[in-house]
Amino acid sequence: MAKENTNSTDPDGSIKTLELPTPSRAISVPIPGKKSAQKKQKNEDKKSKKKKKNKDKKLKNKVYNKELSRLQVELVKLQEWIKHKGLKVVVIFEGRDAAGKGGVIKRITQRMNPRICRVVALGTPTEREKTQWYFQRYVAHLPAAGEMVLFDRSWYNRSGVERVMGFCSEEAVREFLHSCPEFERMLVRSGILLIKYWFSVSDEEQERRFQARIHDPTKRWKLSPMDLESRAKWQDYSKAKDEMMAYTDIKQAPWYVVNADNKKRARINCIRHLLSLIPFKDLTPKPIKLPPRQADTGYIRPPIQEQTFVPDCYE
Repeated sequence: MAKENTNSTDPDGSIKTLELPTPSRAISVPIPGKKSAQKKQKNEDKKSKKKKKNKDKKLKNKVYNKELSRLQVELVKLQEWIKHKGLKVVVIFEGRDAAGKGGVIKRITQRMNPRICRVVALGTPTEREKTQWYFQRYVAHLPAAGEMVLFDRSWYNRSGVERVMGFCSEEAVREFLHSCPEFERMLVRSGILLIKYWFSVSDEEQERRFQARIHDPTKRWKLSPMDLESRAKWQDYSKAKDEMMAYTDIKQAPWYVVNADNKKRARINCIRHLLSLIPFKDLTPKPIKLPPRQADTGYIRPPIQEQTFVPDCYE
């Protein structure tokens, strides 16, 4: 074992050299609670990795279809409750291009009555609409009692595409960021249930979906010149979105962010969350009993030859 020199003083004042053993390895002093903290952190890391792995894993079609069918039954119950109670519901869907907003909206409305639940997807404003109060053309589509309106993009175009693409002045954007929270508080005070979803998709996943649209003739129409231009301004959109969130994520109408990298998970997560925000009761009507058909009184149908039929081309 190695030795270390140290000095000490004798009673007579002379200096005496002592030789002390030097430890061959460092001595670790146990810190109270250190092992349990390390173990806890290790377990949390494992859980985090497992959670990420599960998120990356594809959702089985069987599981997805079963859950979607169950949620759609609940949406029909919600629809009856909205009609019965005369509720006014507005749901806003915003996010990146190809983030999956349309897919979620389609699954929500698939089984619902279009007279109660309708979709609003406004195009480019006309020259007349450009001279109106900015929110004016959206106000015309707000729900009456017993209605639910889903906005596939909304007044948030001003803080997103219009701002980034230079379709409005910076002064107009500032006015929007100032007015929008007040406008939404006014809607809430009027009795409207306002729910806002932001669909978040990664750069890589958006690229993959754009490529899929390019190669699929049935989806190519979804890629507008504006979408392609926005692809080149990814960071500008990110900055615009961050500032928009800072101003408009208000207590009365908060933003709910949907992780949309996995389309199927995003759909059922969003629908489930929407159902949780509006308490409702099951008002499903009792099974309907069909009345007897009218008795035959000698009615004679016109000759079939006088009618024009669609050609039967399939066996």
